[in-house]
Amino acid sequence: MKKYIPYISIVIIVLIFGLWVIKEANARSEEEPIAYLTFEGEKRKVPDFSFTNQDGKTITNKDYEGKVYVVEFFFSTCPTICPIMNKNMVQIQRKFYGIDNFGIASFSIDPINDTVEALKAYSEKIGLKHPNWHMMTGELDDILESSNKGFSLYVKQENAAPGGFEHSGFFALVDKEGYLRSRKDKNGNPILFYQGAVEYDEDQNRFSEEQQIDILIEDINQLLKQ
Repeated sequence: MKKYIPYISIVIIVLIFGLWVIKEANARSEEEPIAYLTFEGEKRKVPDFSFTNQDGKTITNKDYEGKVYVVEFFFSTCPTICPIMNKNMVQIQRKFYGIDNFGIASFSIDPINDTVEALKAYSEKIGLKHPNWHMMTGELDDILESSNKGFSLYVKQENAAPGGFEHSGFFALVDKEGYLRSRKDKNGNPILFYQGAVEYDEDQNRFSEEQQIDILIEDINQLLKQ
């Protein structure tokens, strides 16, 4: 019997540690609720939009109703942050592949070059597979209004900028009812958006900055359960 005592002790320690981890995870979830983004005291909802996706289909905000989804503004010929952003989107896609009430909305800010055909080729190149991941194109003025006014994700046409556009590398998070959401920081303020242009550290098996893609994935999971 004595020879089994060390093994029993290990099992007990593992169980106690597991319970502690669950308790800490629940406490963390309670400490870091997914906040609503507000403007003048009102919860911010995504703007109405209607664009064409990589398959030539018209996609509107109504196609995302009942889904938790991530929003980005990018362009396929971007020489700077977009390749990193969409590499990270593919990582997010893998986490939620097969989940019907999850989606991704990628809006091209270069509609002249990002035709339906160009977006289709780009989507195949990066490995877009989720049926609710739409890469969309349309009129530039409509896209700029959606980005800057609707989602508050900065975009500007700028000839001096690499590729001809300035834009943030942020991702926006939207809940099933179409409200913009984000985690709160340690001071209780919403972080607003998630930095999408962060490199994945292969050696450490994690993203290189805290409160970025890993935390976005956690927050998506939390909203999917609501």
